[in-house]
Amino acid sequence: MRALYYAPGAASFLVHWLLIELGLDVELIRVDTAAGDQKRPEYLALNPNGVVPTYVEDGHAMFEAAAIAMTLADRNAPGELAPAFDAPERADYTQWMFHLANAVQPLLRIWWYPHEVAGAENAAPAREHVAPRVEAAWQRIDDHLAARGPFLLGDRPSVADFYVTMLLRWTRGMPRPGDQWPHLAALAARLKARPSFVALYEREGLTDWR
Repeated sequence: MRALYYAPGAASFLVHWLLIELGLDVELIRVDTAAGDQKRPEYLALNPNGVVPTYVEDGHAMFEAAAIAMTLADRNAPGELAPAFDAPERADYTQWMFHLANAVQPLLRIWWYPHEVAGAENAAPAREHVAPRVEAAWQRIDDHLAARGPFLLGDRPSVADFYVTMLLRWTRGMPRPGDQWPHLAALAARLKARPSFVALYEREGLTDWR
């Protein structure tokens, strides 16, 4: 039995996408973040961080989108969307997943929720400060893809490519969206062409960034 607590377009996007890609049945439970459902006691009992996603499998609840995604791939697509533990590419795969989770996604959270770190009165300066850092991150990744792509691990996609595609989507309203870098744009186009992406958009009712 699997269940995913999600909000359309949020970090749960990655987990929902992989569940579809892997052909895994799941009960979808929508969390109305605008109404504060993620802060209710019954949700906090599953995920004390009060954010989405929360993934439940056989009664065990997990949070952190990157960790859930890695677990899903290791359990259901070893050697395909995730390099095997003894594969030479495993170290690079782990590196990219941690880099995206620790060095890129937090910058994007500041852009979307600047009041959390700077207060409502400093939201505009916070965004002005973080935007160049996001752009520098995209430049580094684009340079890597130019040298070693077309995917982060070379010639085959992995969970890390699904992850970076979600993060690229989050920049669609920034001064310079991430898909304006040529190799990132090409990677995103490849991932968006997958049937699982189309199905994800239909299930979450998304229409932008097609």
